[in-house]
Amino acid sequence: MIKKIVFFTFAVSFAGVCYGQAAEHPGKEYILKNGYQGPKTCEVCHPGKAKEFIGTVHWTHASKVDNVDNVKPNEVYGMKNRNYTMCNGNDIVNNLKEVPANDKGKTKFSGCNSCHPGDHASDVGSTGPAAEAAIDCLLCHSVKYDFSKRKPMKRNDGVVIIGQDRSVEAAANLGRPSNKTCMTCHEAAGGGVYVKRGFEMTAAADAHAAKKMVCIDCHVVKNHRIPTGFDPNNWAHDGLRLSCVGSCHTEKPHKDAQIDNHSSKIACQTCHIPKTGGATAKDFTVWTKLDNGFYEPSTLKKEVNETTPIYAWYNQTVANRPDFIGPKGSRIDGKSKIYPFKVFQGKAYYNKKTGELLSMDFAPPSSTGDTLAGVASAAKILGIKEYEPVPGWQTIYFSSNHQVAPKKRALSCANCHAPNGILNFKELGYSNEEIKNLTNPELYFQRLLKKQIEEE
Repeated sequence: MIKKIVFFTFAVSFAGVCYGQAAEHPGKEYILKNGYQGPKTCEVCHPGKAKEFIGTVHWTHASKVDNVDNVKPNEVYGMKNRNYTMCNGNDIVNNLKEVPANDKGKTKFSGCNSCHPGDHASDVGSTGPAAEAAIDCLLCHSVKYDFSKRKPMKRNDGVVIIGQDRSVEAAANLGRPSNKTCMTCHEAAGGGVYVKRGFEMTAAADAHAAKKMVCIDCHVVKNHRIPTGFDPNNWAHDGLRLSCVGSCHTEKPHKDAQIDNHSSKIACQTCHIPKTGGATAKDFTVWTKLDNGFYEPSTLKKEVNETTPIYAWYNQTVANRPDFIGPKGSRIDGKSKIYPFKVFQGKAYYNKKTGELLSMDFAPPSSTGDTLAGVASAAKILGIKEYEPVPGWQTIYFSSNHQVAPKKRALSCANCHAPNGILNFKELGYSNEEIKNLTNPELYFQRLLKKQIEEE
């Protein structure tokens, strides 16, 4: 008999969701006749795909990194082992586990790797036949996946595993992954819905969603590898990079040459993603008690489209220090463009002896609010014996790459060039004389007046 316990996970919130039905999969008749035995069944028609998948970032949660300061070139980095103040832990110290009972006698399962597409017995980065057999192919590929089955539980031997929907119903109804397929995990990254990224893929909020585009229309998958951008805080990647310019947009996408001239110095996102949301600050040293008796990090959060970005030069290389993770670049390096970023500040414990950020095992503070017990547990897991915890802050710049505003809400000339515009030209490296010229109404007055008359 398997013991089941309440589990706080965003995946369960999508229980019973039925994604848009696609054309019937050609293997449906085979599955109905022979049943579904996991990846073994998939590989009847798709040989080698399981081994291919366990080499991707979605399975390894880490990769080598070549554009970030202060990392070792031969080591891998990612959700598996990184520590920064949005999460203050990783798959190692916050491996999926049963949290001790709180003062109401309640317990739950919690762990950073709860979204890993395996069964947890074969976990992050595992390899070999057992790992290949543990892949939850239907999690992404079924349009009738029952998320109520994907929850942690304990086997009789005490090992924590994650259930999967391997029903014939799910396996016989395959289709293209939808936005909800991806957002089941990515929407609630960082501790809850709209915490880490603060965007939503709805027609009202995003121009791509309004055109009924889905995540993989831009993140075009190649052999299970998914391209990503250059968010200063998103290090792990599959070796494929994503840019606005490519199959959808050209270097000069506007009908107005004057606007196109900006593209050599201004990133597309700067004008087309004017707002974001999500957490702006967290305190991992003091946790807040919830009505259910559990605790969570104290968090300041804003709604979608409530936060104005900060703007900085970025050449797609990253400054990485205990107190700061963010863009490197300058006006004169010939590589940088001005990009928008959400600024996040996190408070956590640092090791006074080394200056390094200390990780936290969330199990102790989740139950009791004792954050130092969480630090001690993480230090034990990592083999750190000499440390003196002191609180400190870290600032992180998150790229604004999603939630492209409808055309009418994109920034116009005056948003940047008016004296009270959004760009701090001084901090961006411009002289007083240049700023005077850049904020002269002659740059935009006639253009905006014409537009105003046309819209009246």
